[in-house]
Amino acid sequence: MAGETRLNPVRVSCYECPLRRMPHFRTFSEDELEFVAQFKRGELMADPGTTVLVEGARSAHLYTVLSGWGFRYKILEDGRRQILNYVVPGDMIGLQGAVMAEMQHSVEAMTPMKLCVFERSRLFSLFERHAGLGFDLTWLASREETILDEHLLSIGRRSAIERASYLMAFLFERGRIAGLLDDVRRHIPITQTHFADTLGLSIVHTNKTLKKLADRGYILWRDRGCEVLDPEGLQDTARWTPGEPSMRPFI
Repeated sequence: MAGETRLNPVRVSCYECPLRRMPHFRTFSEDELEFVAQFKRGELMADPGTTVLVEGARSAHLYTVLSGWGFRYKILEDGRRQILNYVVPGDMIGLQGAVMAEMQHSVEAMTPMKLCVFERSRLFSLFERHAGLGFDLTWLASREETILDEHLLSIGRRSAIERASYLMAFLFERGRIAGLLDDVRRHIPITQTHFADTLGLSIVHTNKTLKKLADRGYILWRDRGCEVLDPEGLQDTARWTPGEPSMRPFI
């Protein structure tokens, strides 16, 4: 495991949470905000390459991503990795372990990450006392299912260049909604290995496919990631549109 994690006391108050100021996240009622502030137990700092959650682990905590990029993945016995999805600020990780007793996948930090830490043992009181927050957790789980459906469709039916275009367009949209990207900030910290492990392609095939996107002027590949130059062109190539953004919850 590269890097490390460090559990710190609360430094970012829920009342001053930067995510609450972003337009795409729903607002909390006063009672909900007070509950979440008491629910939070600290903050976890993770270096790039750190495994935040391990498949098979029985974690005592849930986490909401406050800053940074990460990804969910599974590994076969022979070491082959499949990246399932990517996580950005506002996403919750560890919920699967809370419901199914242990994690069915791992989570790794792509960049320095800060995560809000919540006690798994208090999850039932959230459903018991705040139906709105309980619905929010259901929404987050349902949204994850929808994303995985689209990823499966991409791997199963899209061509290599359509898959790569979809993934880049999808990540750009996710980063934009989460406040990581905009018209000026267009850098996604993803490597060609990440691409290959997400798309189910060899490194050689991935390299050739990404070169085609670069030749079309859609992306600019860099050593530590990729610059998205034409998200609309990527969407057109993938035959995918993100739809109208809606207010989304977070805990």
